[in-house]
Amino acid sequence: MSSILTNSSAMNALATLRDVNRGLTDTQSRVSSGLKVASGKDNAAYFAISETMKGDSGMFKAINEGMTATKNSVATARLGAETVTGLAQQMVERIAFAQSDGVNKQDVQNELVALAKNMQSAIDQATFNGDNLVDGSNFDTTTTPGTPIPNSINVVNGVKRDATGFSVTNFSFEAVDLQSIQTALAAIDVTKTDPAEITAGTAGYSTMADKLKEAEGQLSASITATTSLGITENTLDGQMQFIDSLTNTLDSGVSSMVDADMEEEAARLQALQVQQQLATQSLSIANQAPQNILSLFR
Repeated sequence: MSSILTNSSAMNALATLRDVNRGLTDTQSRVSSGLKVASGKDNAAYFAISETMKGDSGMFKAINEGMTATKNSVATARLGAETVTGLAQQMVERIAFAQSDGVNKQDVQNELVALAKNMQSAIDQATFNGDNLVDGSNFDTTTTPGTPIPNSINVVNGVKRDATGFSVTNFSFEAVDLQSIQTALAAIDVTKTDPAEITAGTAGYSTMADKLKEAEGQLSASITATTSLGITENTLDGQMQFIDSLTNTLDSGVSSMVDADMEEEAARLQALQVQQQLATQSLSIANQAPQNILSLFR
């Protein structure tokens, strides 16, 4: 039955054209934005997960930047500690040399003074962005008078989400006190070896063996400090590498959920454009059907 009031063919063709246009609009949006999930209306679950993962990725990147500053401070401190250890080794060697008969102990003492000054310079210069981890400034001298206690330095090294909720993870390490080592070594005077003064217990006088033992003890302390800083630096470096890999994984996971497959979208776009042309032609043909009714009245 033909009707001039209701054109069913045109209505069907128009509905088809509207569906095609809607699909074409969505595809063009995905092609232009590069996203298949641009908002919650596209896929609520994927959108919520991806936004959370994006937030975590951003936090990890910010944490990594903060850890970079800490690592640089530790690396600078470790270099200073290595320099102090090398100078302490030279001082031990000069003190051992001064035990030999016929050695001008004043000349040796002049060398020790110069080495102690170099050691002080290394300690003062082992600073990164105003942070010195070797001069003893990070030690608590009030809790136990006469026995400085190193303060723990806390570094946020990540975040975690579990059944209990959201929280941050921390890494802590301790600064070292190279200043006390320098002070002890600088106090050694190989010229003060008068047996009478040693017997009398005059301040500053001790056997050369005791002086060498003291220097060796300070050398051992500097080696321990250098090793501690090296372990800390390596720990920070390993965590930073892990965070780099983790953020790459998070970013890839987000991409797999929300990014559009451009090859697929390009193929879909071409198909929809052809469908649009065909639907337009179908609508045109359907709209011409009432014109045929006129021929019945001629």
